[in-house]
Amino acid sequence: MAISILIIDDHPLFRKGLADLIGMDPGLQLVAEAASGEEGLSAALALKPELILLDLNMKGMDGLETLKALKQTDLESFVVMLTVSDNESDVTAALRLGADGYLLKDMEPESVLEHIQIAASGRLAITDTLTELLARALREDGRPRSIGEAGLTRREEEILALIASGMSNKQIARELDIAEGTIKVHVKHLLKKLNLRTRLEAAVWCVKNSSSG
Repeated sequence: MAISILIIDDHPLFRKGLADLIGMDPGLQLVAEAASGEEGLSAALALKPELILLDLNMKGMDGLETLKALKQTDLESFVVMLTVSDNESDVTAALRLGADGYLLKDMEPESVLEHIQIAASGRLAITDTLTELLARALREDGRPRSIGEAGLTRREEEILALIASGMSNKQIARELDIAEGTIKVHVKHLLKKLNLRTRLEAAVWCVKNSSSG
């Protein structure tokens, strides 16, 4: 079954290129394109795509506003930013609003396709060059510097490691043979202990701090 994708971007030429790229993979299916945030939100609610590729800088309702609106619905779509901006404040703002990934438009087409496939499988998709930037942005006071300092339970530690390896809640539930609802509760608790807001922040934090004990 092909993974359904919605593109929200106000550049017709870029949408065309991305549509052609998606068309090269039989495992992916473009179900709609939207030229604005408002149009994208309506399309997402109507079609419930599994993956949404969202531009950041759009006229009217911009990418961050659109992301916030999407995350306030009951949609289970993964939302990945696909933008020209590698500005630290843009990246961190998107991740704090719940983006499931952050990709740059100047990536090689093969790399974009590869990251789309990663995101579509429920894993966290982020451009390699941004991981260090993110880790730097997360080094704020008030955050534990190690798993021991965070006071995570053994189960929370286990779940955090699986999040960092790129698993979705559903995959973690299957791996640990626990109900998905229980995983969500554990994730909520561990994010609170780490003083983080999203799974992607948790994954980056884990990669950078798990060796600290």
